[in-house]
Amino acid sequence: MTDKFDKGPADATPPVSKEASVPPEAIKAIPVRHYGRYVSGVVVLALVGLLVNAFATAEKIQWSAVGDKIFDSTVLAGAGRTLLISVLAMILGVVLGIVLAVMRLSKNPVTSWVAWVYIWFFRGTPVYVQLLLWFNLALIFPMLNLGPIYKDEMTDVMTPFMCALLGLGLNEAAYMAEICRAGLMAVDEGQTEASHALGMSHAKTLRRIVIPQAMRVIVPPTGNEFINMLKTSALVYAVTYNELLRATSSIGSTSYAVMEMLFVASIWYLVMTSVFSVFQYYLERRYARGTSRSLPPTPWQKIRVNLMAFSRERGGA
Repeated sequence: MTDKFDKGPADATPPVSKEASVPPEAIKAIPVRHYGRYVSGVVVLALVGLLVNAFATAEKIQWSAVGDKIFDSTVLAGAGRTLLISVLAMILGVVLGIVLAVMRLSKNPVTSWVAWVYIWFFRGTPVYVQLLLWFNLALIFPMLNLGPIYKDEMTDVMTPFMCALLGLGLNEAAYMAEICRAGLMAVDEGQTEASHALGMSHAKTLRRIVIPQAMRVIVPPTGNEFINMLKTSALVYAVTYNELLRATSSIGSTSYAVMEMLFVASIWYLVMTSVFSVFQYYLERRYARGTSRSLPPTPWQKIRVNLMAFSRERGGA
């Protein structure tokens, strides 16, 4: 019996058609044109140009005064006082905020209630009103009597610097208390239970286990709060503290360059907030190392990579 089909050799290849050997044509991708983006971009640039032109051609603005007064000794001293009061008030707010956050999370109802009332009052009233309350505290307490430790008139105790420090610092503590409480609650309870199982006390667990892990949640809003503190410090003008805004306003009132000196104050506020924004970026990056497998490149790293790519292209050309 013979097979009906002839079996060819094993290595025989089927014939290839002429059409199959021709490679397919490359797809020509035509990008979609978004005309609305072009129109909106032109409109925005036109509005920005009109705004810049309005400021540049204003006849009553002497731009030379801005350059002359930006490094004036009075202005620099005011900027230094603004930076000093902002840093000290922020330190006071952070320390007291951590204490209030721990009190809020305490199982003791008295301490938890006291912390809640503090946060409720200082978050519910404007900073400007709080500054004025501290400034006029002598109307309620004429004397500050701490027994054998200290005794003096309240008007001598509540100097403009002390009013500014207490007004900004105690108000900031209320906001930092909520930020710290959110950070502490973000740490898994298993971390606390494991540390207690190892024999750690509550205070040691909080100091060595909980707070270091909560920092990645606390740091970003804290940086924003400090930048906001730099701007909020202008309110201490009301208690006659000679910070940046008051220093520039005094120069403007005597030289009749009011708007120019406001521009000078704005420039220094922008400089200080920009510098601390850079510090905040790298601080957030440091505390993100424990949560991210690979950190995104920094702006300097991006610039260096682009420069290296540009130099390689020029070398190849």
